[in-house]
Parts: sequence; structure tokens; C-alpha cells
Amino acid sequence: MSKREDRINNIISILKSSNGSSVKDLANELNVSEMTIRRDLKTLEEKKIIDNFYGAAVFNPREDNPVNKSDEYSYSISINSHKMEYQKNCIGKKAAEFVCENDVVVIDTGTTTEKLTQNIDNELSFTALVFSANNLIHLLGKPNAEIIVSGGKFHRDTGMFEPSIDMELVKNTRTNKLFLSAAGVHEKLGITCAYSYEILLKKEVINNSLEVFLLVDSSKFGNVASAFICELDYIDNIITDRGISDEWVEIINKMGINLIIAD
Repeated sequence: MSKREDRINNIISILKSSNGSSVKDLANELNVSEMTIRRDLKTLEEKKIIDNFYGAAVFNPREDNPVNKSDEYSYSISINSHKMEYQKNCIGKKAAEFVCENDVVVIDTGTTTEKLTQNIDNELSFTALVFSANNLIHLLGKPNAEIIVSGGKFHRDTGMFEPSIDMELVKNTRTNKLFLSAAGVHEKLGITCAYSYEILLKKEVINNSLEVFLLVDSSKFGNVASAFICELDYIDNIITDRGISDEWVEIINKMGINLIIAD
């Protein structure tokens, strides 16, 4: 578990056992800056885990709190892989239809893009740039897939390999399709992810790809995570599930983005 995951879980435990706490008290107790605590509280508030009242953070006791439903909260990829699993599998199967013979593709980190990798035809000949352990493992079983791995520091929370700062291999790889993942999709604040170390790599592969497919389940629409990737108009296609709202269908259609609903 990363330091941030551990800190967030500590904040949840503190707020569950108390009637509320201020930013200052939480910062002192966890020995971090008040700015760090504010970012963590914003994330927890967006996930409906806490409420903020006049400067005090309190645990959300209502039924819509995911902690109340599962008694656990974590950013870890092992936990997230079980959320919206049916919808993610549908999205992955649909996305796999767009990987064609001799394509050169980028497959982003994440539990939804993992379903894409699992569902690609085993006999297909294509090249894939990947930077996550789960996608690499699935591609190893596809004998005709040429695999390019970014390498670098491994992050256990997301399963991502973070390339060195110059990212020479990534910068020099051109692809015709990118299959991008995200933690949040917002009309005004764009496409976001949970960790700042993901940003440079995602931006680079967006710039180096002819066509961008965003793979997100319907729960991500309207969400905002802390790390900004790109504006919505950088996306050519969105593949999602039938849970998407009519409001979001209208937003996407008005922007001229191709919306693909996975059955």
C-alpha cells in the first residue's frame, strides 16, 4: 500500500471514531502539511466518504458511502479490479474489436484496459506499447503480439512502470491507436487520474497517437481526480457501458466525440 493510501485510510479511521476533525488537527496527527490533508479530504468528499461542515471533516454515515457498503476503501489496483467488473469486461471486449492486424497501439494502465488486453484475439499480429504489469502479463500469452515495455520505477498501487524522466523510448514510439484509462471525466475539468506520476506518460502517448479511445465505465462520468491529463476534446472515441446518463450522452455528442456503448 502506498503512503497516500495508508494516510487516506488513517483519515477514514480517525473520522469514523470521532465526531469530526479539522484540517489542522489531522495534519498534526498524521505529520503532513495542511495542503496535503485538504487534497485528501477533497478526494474523500468526491467519493462521498466524508462531508465538510464549516471547516470540520466528518465521516459520511449515509448508505451512499462506499465504506459503509464494503467496510474498506483503497486506491489499490487489486481492490479496483472488482468494481464494475461486468461493465469493464463489456468495455474491454468492445475495445478489442478496434485492435486490428498490424496495428501499433498503446494500452494504458488500469483495470478497464486490462479487460481489453485479455480480450484481444490470441492469433492477431500487432504491436503494443504497455507500461503496466497486468497488461504485460496478459500479452505474454499472445504469441503474435510484439511487446514494447516502457520500464522504470514500479508502482504497486497502480501496477504501473514509471519511465525515467526523459522517457526516450516512449517519446520515440508512434502509434495509430491509444486506449486510455481515467479516474474521472468532467465536462469542465477534463480527464483526470489519481496520481501525478501518471501525467507525463499519459500526455506523451496522447500526443504520439493518431486516434485516442477513452475506456471508462459509467461511474467515472462527473468525477474529478487530482491529476489532470487532458481536456475532453483530445478524445476521439469513448467506450463505456449502458449506465451512462442521457445528460452525458448529450454532452459527448455535442462535442463531436464518437460514443460507443458496450453491451
